[in-house]
Amino acid sequence: MGMHVLAITPGEGFDPPRWERVLRAGVDGFMIREPLQARALLAAARWVRARAPEVELWLNGRLDVALAAGCGLHAPEAYPPVPHRDLGLALSRPVHDPDQVPDRGDSRQLILSPIFPVPGKGPAWGPARLHAVLDALPPVAARVLALGGITPASAAALRHPRLAGVAVLRGLWSGADPAGVVAGLREAWAADAGSPSMAGS
Repeated sequence: MGMHVLAITPGEGFDPPRWERVLRAGVDGFMIREPLQARALLAAARWVRARAPEVELWLNGRLDVALAAGCGLHAPEAYPPVPHRDLGLALSRPVHDPDQVPDRGDSRQLILSPIFPVPGKGPAWGPARLHAVLDALPPVAARVLALGGITPASAAALRHPRLAGVAVLRGLWSGADPAGVVAGLREAWAADAGSPSMAGS
């Protein structure tokens, strides 16, 4: 099972050299969550599209800009309902409580968090609770990702048949080698694939 890696921008402004390093790091998706005005946000989205058209693009919390940019929308907690099917729009939703899954399962992507402790994000689920939730997950079409304090050292513990990969924020932006972080995540994921616990899943 391959690993989907979604990079989430850190909310520190549009920084083209820094963004390009992450875009070129081997990520599969890129989510912009910058507090920019609509015009600047659209320009940033179009820049990403031009630089890395092969990377799936998402915008956090701005339906108007997502539609203008022709990319997916991540609708955060308490976001108004989005008629995404009528709009032909890929929708991503957060999941902070397993009870939210039935109402959000028709999205393109679900992001479960926080898995490990993250300041200000509430109690961490931990791998055991994550696996229990995934074991009980109803059939959904959505890609399911884990988010929150995930590093190459901790990624292997999360691997599960229902989990498509991880979303990463700080780990990709806090150091000088985002490509090394992505490679480490993929190596940990692949190495765990042949473990007895996964082989029997």
